[in-house]
Amino acid sequence: MHLTTLLAFAAVSFIGIATPGPTVLLALTNGSRFGVRRALPGMIGAVLSDAVLISAVTIGLGALLAASEFWFSALKWVGAAYLAFLGIMMLRSKGGIDGALRASATQPKGTAFSIGLKSFMVAVTNPKGYLFFSAFLPQFIDPSAPQLQQYIILGAIFATLDFTIMLAYAVFGSQAVRVLKSEGAKWLERACGGALLALAGSLALYRRATN
Repeated sequence: MHLTTLLAFAAVSFIGIATPGPTVLLALTNGSRFGVRRALPGMIGAVLSDAVLISAVTIGLGALLAASEFWFSALKWVGAAYLAFLGIMMLRSKGGIDGALRASATQPKGTAFSIGLKSFMVAVTNPKGYLFFSAFLPQFIDPSAPQLQQYIILGAIFATLDFTIMLAYAVFGSQAVRVLKSEGAKWLERACGGALLALAGSLALYRRATN
């Protein structure tokens, strides 16, 4: 693949990822509540979801969702419900950041898995992700060259950028709690919860493109 193609892909991907979405908001929230180290499983879960989405597009699942109203709607409502659930849980947070940080120190080891699973599920149940990659990735694929290798290269670039940007958001969240008082940090989490609810509503209203 040409270097100019890869740079163009990286630039567009960076803009798309940096625009706050569900997994980025979760990275911000996890960083503010648990610190960067404890937020890492969420970032890994999101990166794994990138691999699933890109693999699915490679084998044609994105095209299936674009063609099937039933499967698109089923995945859409599951994703919207899960986003809404996470948003409501954040809005109902009452303990403030100090309580959350104290709780994180005593939570069981399985918590790392649950943090990663949340980010993974948020991404893989969002049909917009499959449609996005279905429309986005082929623009940078050379049809005259082996395509699997190209998808792997583009996927690796996207996943690296995704992880780096989520890490930056988690660092920002962890630093924000140092300057915010307890109530201010709680409202930061609630703002992220409200944003997730808004994204859930947006996903619920999102319609499959038809010709």
